[in-house]
Amino acid sequence: MSKATDLGFPVFVLLTTDNVVLQQQTLDRVKTDLDGFCICGENDARVFADNSLMLPTIVVLKKNARILKLWANIFNSTGFMRGNPLFIVDDEADAASLNTLVNKNRQSSINKYLESIRNGAASSLYLQVTGTPQAIFLQTRESGWHPFFTHYFKPGKSYLGGDFFFPKTGKPDCVTYLDNLNEPEREVVIRHLLVSAQILASGGTTSTCLIHPSVKQAVHQKFADSIKTELNWCKANLTGVLAAELRKQHTLLTPTKSNVVPFSEIMNKVTELLNNNEIKVLVMNGKTDVESSEYASGCNFVIGGNTLGRGVTFPCLQTIYYTRTTKKPQADTMWQHSRMFGYDRDPGMMMIYIDERLYKLFADINATNNAIISQVEQGIDDVKIYYPEGLNPTRKNVLDTDHVAAISGGTNYYPFNPKNNTINQISDLLSSFDDDEPYYQVSLRLMKEVLSHIETDPDFKLPSFMSIIDTMLAENPTTQGILIVRRNRDVAQGTGALLSPNDWQLGGSFPRKVVLTMYQVTGNKGWGGKKLWVPNIKLPEGAIYYDVIED
Repeated sequence: MSKATDLGFPVFVLLTTDNVVLQQQTLDRVKTDLDGFCICGENDARVFADNSLMLPTIVVLKKNARILKLWANIFNSTGFMRGNPLFIVDDEADAASLNTLVNKNRQSSINKYLESIRNGAASSLYLQVTGTPQAIFLQTRESGWHPFFTHYFKPGKSYLGGDFFFPKTGKPDCVTYLDNLNEPEREVVIRHLLVSAQILASGGTTSTCLIHPSVKQAVHQKFADSIKTELNWCKANLTGVLAAELRKQHTLLTPTKSNVVPFSEIMNKVTELLNNNEIKVLVMNGKTDVESSEYASGCNFVIGGNTLGRGVTFPCLQTIYYTRTTKKPQADTMWQHSRMFGYDRDPGMMMIYIDERLYKLFADINATNNAIISQVEQGIDDVKIYYPEGLNPTRKNVLDTDHVAAISGGTNYYPFNPKNNTINQISDLLSSFDDDEPYYQVSLRLMKEVLSHIETDPDFKLPSFMSIIDTMLAENPTTQGILIVRRNRDVAQGTGALLSPNDWQLGGSFPRKVVLTMYQVTGNKGWGGKKLWVPNIKLPEGAIYYDVIED
């Protein structure tokens, strides 16, 4: 990734995911928003060549192997790219750009063609954009896909993001657990009819409900049929049960972008929507093509799977019914598929229908996202990621297993062959901590200072532990840990255990804290015959901590 230089008009390449709707949506927006550019779609090779960079050029492409191969050849064959700069903006850069064959010592097609495009210009700048950077942070620098620097763009005031839906404490009113509902589809339909009536009767143009049940197309159709059945039920019970339920929920409605519409007007609008068949039930998956114009107005129920995953935006998304599950959940995939975040939502009328287990997973993902943001904002280059056991950060096929380490919380780690570069300084740092005291509560900053005087072989991932402590301090600068100090221990080297049974049990009694146990060994039984300090560290249990080990 070379730096761009002032060589002339640059070529801008905007990359979207391999989604026809999204690529066309992006191309249309570029044409609408930018004047004075030569704007090229995927089939505009002649336009690109004829322009010859007389005007600055923007090319909007899907991350599709065939398309990227075509444009890699176009860029290379025209010749003028070798004398001009290139600026690539890769939207959802973690989605398809990374090498999915890294553990097979091969290069995936998309990754290969992106590299060809990037390296074919006189100079290039590659901007990776994503809301889920887990996979990117876990790339090695040697791969060429780890960021040189990271910047976090804060959302505007009207943005509803993770902290709105998944606050640190408690469940917000905008979340309903499916575990407590007998007829979830009916609840979803009634709620969205009410919200749509409020929005449309207040001068709004559209209201969308998103249903994300599974990756299987047959399941999508099953839910579409179920929603249509419930809409027919609503139509049949318009003046009876439906009206009573709408009236009950209307009293709880708290819109923030408009005044509450009187119930009589709500009923008139719901009646109009149902009797005139103005409600659209749209299935979006590989089997069906849905244009964005189809859900740009009116009351909509959109159902789908992976097509909903990245980039495609849904206007005025107010109701979400999320049931997608997996045996091996991935944080970045779950976050992308939720689609619940955005600017044009009315916070007083949002409703997420989700089961309690899934909600807890989302809350855990949001907590880690906040930890990542905190590290980025504090200028930490080596961003660290950790998740609860059973929740993977991303798909395994883009992580180099020779270089990505997973450190288990709750496990005791100590170096087989440590060295103390300044044993006297370690002794001075620990001088006020007495052996007779079972343990001390100390700042993680003190632990970092103690560990900074230890040298180890690669078997003990000391830089990883230091970086993980930095991560915790970035989240909370006053974070405390447990320090256990023991001197004159006649422990044999290489026995498989460092701690005494009592100290092992004592450390295990603090499952939610970092525990650092410092043993001063006599050196009578190994350890190079030297009296030195040996650290044993245990991270908070219930989580896996990830780190990239560079050569």
